[in-house]
This record gives sequence, C-alpha cells and structure tokens, in this order.
Amino acid sequence: MADQAADYERLGIAPGDIAAWEDGFRSHPGGPGTFEWWYFDSVLDDGSTLVINFMVKDFRVGKGVNQPPAPVVTIELDRPDGTHIERTSPAHSDDYDFATDRCDVRIGHNTFSGDLHTYRIHTEIDGVVADVTLTGQVPSWRPGTGYIEFGEDQPKCFVWLPSVPQGTVEATLTVDGVTETRRGTGYHDHNWGDAEMARLMHHWYWMRAEAGDYAVIASYITAAKKFGSAEVPIFMLAKDGKILADEGDLVRFTKSDEQPDPVTGKPVANTVVYDYNATAKGGERFRVTFRRENTIVQDRMIESLKGCKRVLAKIAGFNGAYLRFTGQVTIERLTPGADGDSVSAPALWELMYFGKH
Repeated sequence: MADQAADYERLGIAPGDIAAWEDGFRSHPGGPGTFEWWYFDSVLDDGSTLVINFMVKDFRVGKGVNQPPAPVVTIELDRPDGTHIERTSPAHSDDYDFATDRCDVRIGHNTFSGDLHTYRIHTEIDGVVADVTLTGQVPSWRPGTGYIEFGEDQPKCFVWLPSVPQGTVEATLTVDGVTETRRGTGYHDHNWGDAEMARLMHHWYWMRAEAGDYAVIASYITAAKKFGSAEVPIFMLAKDGKILADEGDLVRFTKSDEQPDPVTGKPVANTVVYDYNATAKGGERFRVTFRRENTIVQDRMIESLKGCKRVLAKIAGFNGAYLRFTGQVTIERLTPGADGDSVSAPALWELMYFGKH
C-alpha cells in the first residue's frame, strides 16, 4: 500500500482530503497497458440490483488493454425472481469525452457525472434506459493514497477510489418500453491502473453493504504468484455517515464452506468474514460476515473473445472468471466493555478470479 508521507507528496494528494479531480480521467492518454472505469451499483426497493460500468477500455480478459481507448458501457439489472438483463454498448472509439478535473464522462449517448457527493448517470443501450441520481451519505474515502503498487523497480499500480461509499438512489428504468421508478441505496467507485489486472492479481473479493445505520466496503486482494501471492486487506466501516474503522492491517480475513462454482470452476466461499480489531490500540472491534445465497453472474471471461484471440487465450491457459453474489451481511460490534450491536441486511459482492485454482 502506497500510504507513506512520501507517497502522498509524490502523487500530489492529501491524507483524508479527496479532491474532485481524483474522480476525473486518470489514465490519460490511455496508452498501452492502462485501464480505467467508473462503477455504480445499487440495491433497489423491490429487491432488484442495478450495476452500471463506464470503461475506457473493455478490461475483461485484458482484451484491448494494449490498444488506444475504445470506451464501452455495461448495464446489468437482476430481478428478485432471477431474471437477468444485461447490455453492453458498442465500443465508441471516436465518440467520447473524459474530463480530467472532475467526474464528467460521456461515451456515446451515455453520461456519468458528479462532484464527490451527487452523481447523475444516464445509459441507453438496446432497449434498456436508466436515469440514476446517487446522493452520498458517507464521505468519499480511499485506503491511504488509493494506490496499491506491485513490484519493486518501476512498480505497476492498481488504484481504488470509493467516491461514494454509500448513498441514496433514485432510478427511472425503461426496459423494452415499460418504465418504472425506484429508490434504493447505492455506491460509486473509480478504478484505474497501468498494467493488466490479470498480470497483477491472482484473485480478489470485493463487497459492500448497508445494514441498519452501518455501511461497509471491503476487499481482499491476493497478488499474482510473481509478487509473492501477497495478501492485501482493505476495509472501511461507517455509522451514521461517520467513518469508524478503516485500517486494513487490523483486519483478519477468513472464508469457509468453499465449493467449486459449477459454471466457472472457481472456488466460491459461502461465508466470508472480516474481523476488525483495534482494541490493542484503544479502538473498537467489529465483525462483518457475508453469507452467500445466490450467484447472479457467472462469467467465463474467455467466452467474450472471438476468433484467434480466443484460440490464443486457450493456448495460454487463461481461464479467468468474474462472479457476483447476493446474500446477507451481518455487522457486529464486539468491543469489550461496550454495548453490543448486531444488524443484518441484503448485500452484494463479487469475486474476480484470474489465476488457476
């Protein structure tokens, strides 16, 4: 983690003070090896989940990562009855704009803009139209500088900025001519880097949830073997809009009841636990437990490749996968001598698995 004073100075950012330009275009000019996206997800009041992603390049399986920008937008809507609606726009190689001083992104007719507090998103792809307003309830946050660096000499980086860790959502959705208006809770983050993720990471869990007055975002990254399979925990817990815990090195991550996913073959844990313990430093202890109920996305990345690219990926042995889950999160306050607390709610999380099991 690039979280020392020299790192902040080198990167031109301040601890705990996030500027609007950090949510602007950061991989300029989008050269070989770079990637970047602006991501949004939400849990709506009817139990549906809505996920929208604006990508400078389609980072999936690294295709196009060594090419100039060819921006795409994806939208995924999952209904409580299991219905999955997914759309991907064409690559807009010459019809896009990315502001560098703030989040103001246009890819074709699709737009994503905001100021670290209020965001408006518009997408229209193949009969699916979404208009979303996300209003932050928890301040923007990043783990240290947000930079995770891989390698000693001229390290490559993966950067994560949760611009809205938790917010309210108002969404108007039109699917094949039928329009509905929904409310819910949502999240927005911004990621970028300068090397294919599959070259840096073996796999990662990422999750976010709200339960009662709490909001949590957490990740557990396992680096590729050439980086020593290093494990990087990231954790942030807030209550009533105030951040209570965000030191990743105080987290113990465990997973249990792991089974192979029937579609991708990747190992999936039915229970994942983040145990945050700052009591030795006079702080608090919290345990956050995610219990899987459904797998709503099972994406074998190679399936999106065509022709010779797919053949080459098979020869290279690439079998990366992306999975998304829904289930229940339970947040417990376990600080000795303090009043206990335990709340549960629906949650959404993912597993990106590039390496071999």
